[in-house]
Amino acid sequence: MIAAIQGKVTGRLENTLVVATGGISYEVYVPLSVLQRVAENQDSNGEIHLITYHYYQMTPSSAVPVLVGFLNELERDFFLEFIKVSGIGPRAAVRALNKSIGEIAQAIDRADTAYLKTLPGIGMQRAKEIVAKLQGKMGKFTLMRDKVVDVPITAALADIKAEALTILAQLQYKRAEAEAMIEKALGRNKDIKTSEELLNEIYKQRALV
Repeated sequence: MIAAIQGKVTGRLENTLVVATGGISYEVYVPLSVLQRVAENQDSNGEIHLITYHYYQMTPSSAVPVLVGFLNELERDFFLEFIKVSGIGPRAAVRALNKSIGEIAQAIDRADTAYLKTLPGIGMQRAKEIVAKLQGKMGKFTLMRDKVVDVPITAALADIKAEALTILAQLQYKRAEAEAMIEKALGRNKDIKTSEELLNEIYKQRALV
């Protein structure tokens, strides 16, 4: 099992980092509270040290190795507690933890299901299950200082467009054509929040042609 990884950050997408070490580049999934603090935790060579959770995502025909990264053991320990809740797998947990882990732990401790329901993919029933499973176990996590800064919508949209443009370039679309498809898709659907949703909208509009 891979317990930690240290290397140079060579890529960054939504909830993922690409870390290059020893001639190999690893895709590492990270919660938003980690992603936002990557720069301040890199050394002068652009390298970062991440504590990792390593597991295999099972499908009927394969087992895909997946790495989830954290800046310290405490963040990983919270993650391990969080995925003990029924119905919350590692990938879903990475997406759900888009706020400060310390704040989430405090919400669990005070049974604040309204707050927990604001986390991506967490409905009221799941929020109640989180409280039932984890309340009373959050002591050390409530003291964490990992504040998450709200990203302005314009900045977030720029990142989404850049990610989609990179993928379309890899698919051999010319830049002007890709940019036109992106703008048309955003014009059709103003509720797009991820690059995946943007690419799905582009596929839909091309299917209608």
